[in-house]
Amino acid sequence: MVIQVSDEELVQRFPGEPITHDNAEHYRGRLRRELLLNRCAECGRWHAPAKPICPDCWSSRVTAEPVSGDGVIFMAIFLHRGPAAPGVDYRVPYPVVAVELAEQEGLRFTSTVVGADNKDIYIGAPVRLAWTERNGSPMPVFELQTR
Repeated sequence: MVIQVSDEELVQRFPGEPITHDNAEHYRGRLRRELLLNRCAECGRWHAPAKPICPDCWSSRVTAEPVSGDGVIFMAIFLHRGPAAPGVDYRVPYPVVAVELAEQEGLRFTSTVVGADNKDIYIGAPVRLAWTERNGSPMPVFELQTR
């Protein structure tokens, strides 16, 4: 599905997000429910966050490409307080995870885990990409995979 969205519309769809020239395509991907991360056309390395130059080989041939969203929890913290945000209830500690994605060792994306008890969220747990709505726009989140 091709969604044509101007830069102005993109900023309106994701209020409060730090949308820049370097990451705008990633947010357009979210509207299609695609998690896009940068990949270098020269050396093939993935990297995040979005930058216009590959940090490995210094090529400027970097493009936003979809990732599978499969991975394992690399880091997990549970927030007991924080700023008010739609869909976040701090009465139960809110999980924030860094997921190491299957595409490449060291490629990580930070989000949350949904649909799981906090006791089941641990380092090394396999997860897969899912989507939720925040402020009326899609947000990538993760669900635990059952073994």
